Amino acid sequence: MADVITYREAVAEGIAREMRRDAAVVCLGEDIGEAGGVFKTTVGLLKEFGPERVWDTPISEQAIVGAAMGAAMTGMRPVAEIMFSDFLACCWDYLANEIPKVRYMTGGQVTVPLVVRTANGGGLGFGAQHSQATENWALTVPGLKIAAPATPADVIGMMAAAIRSDDPVVFFEHKGLLASKGAPPPADHVVELGRAAVVREGADVTLVALASMVPLALEAAARLAGEGVDAEVVDLRSLIPLDTATVLASLAKTSRLVTVEENPYQGGWGATVVSVVADEGFDLLDAPVRRIAGECVPLPFADVLEEQVIPTTEKVVAAVRGLAAY
Repeated sequence: MADVITYREAVAEGIAREMRRDAAVVCLGEDIGEAGGVFKTTVGLLKEFGPERVWDTPISEQAIVGAAMGAAMTGMRPVAEIMFSDFLACCWDYLANEIPKVRYMTGGQVTVPLVVRTANGGGLGFGAQHSQATENWALTVPGLKIAAPATPADVIGMMAAAIRSDDPVVFFEHKGLLASKGAPPPADHVVELGRAAVVREGADVTLVALASMVPLALEAAARLAGEGVDAEVVDLRSLIPLDTATVLASLAKTSRLVTVEENPYQGGWGATVVSVVADEGFDLLDAPVRRIAGECVPLPFADVLEEQVIPTTEKVVAAVRGLAAY
């Protein structure tokens, strides 16, 4: 394999590794076959595995996820693609009411080992119906696991963990990260879901981020270092399971917390993290907690307006400056 791999190539590589390993793994979605996916994240899969295992579907999110649910309940491990995460709303009954409840309602007799992959997030000027970060939607549903990798290596490792999971996983691939590059991981790379990563050590403030907010937080930390503020950056990697232990361990060092999320402030995952910290780590805090999040408005199409709505490096730096001086 090459010395570097892009995030989009890592998606196809992660799926291919699991398809080679387990004949029960199949893929389905719109334009994932001959076209290689609208974001080129399934390139090469049809050629290697054929139409028996890579299925192009009609434009029907209900059909895609419904078929995946049936396949998963009868012994397969389907990987279903919903082209944009905004379109999860079209198959929400399956995703919120049916799939996460089967294992519980059958007393563990039936599992639904499926992955719903989707392109998530803004920053590219795709407008209000194609730019949302929707992790917070899935976060409200008990029984779903939620993965949102920030690097190509994590894409591959977390894809392996997601496909092997006996519980359903919603796998958010950030559109703004697709062209980003990183070192390819070793052959048997698996990243356990629910294990955050400290991607920058620091002593003064903890920045907790997810997906495209991780490079943004790292950029803010680099800028703050020039001002004498030493920020630690935690990449949550998944929201369910949620690794609050790593966040609390970081806070024990820094005593200051800023969450950086693309979800709207109202109901975003940062609120959950902050509430756990208030419950379990209040004595660790030496300053108020700050949440940097998206504004509670539909995402504008114009780039200058979109930048006002979603988090930026400047917004993070300003919040941390205020906390460092508290």
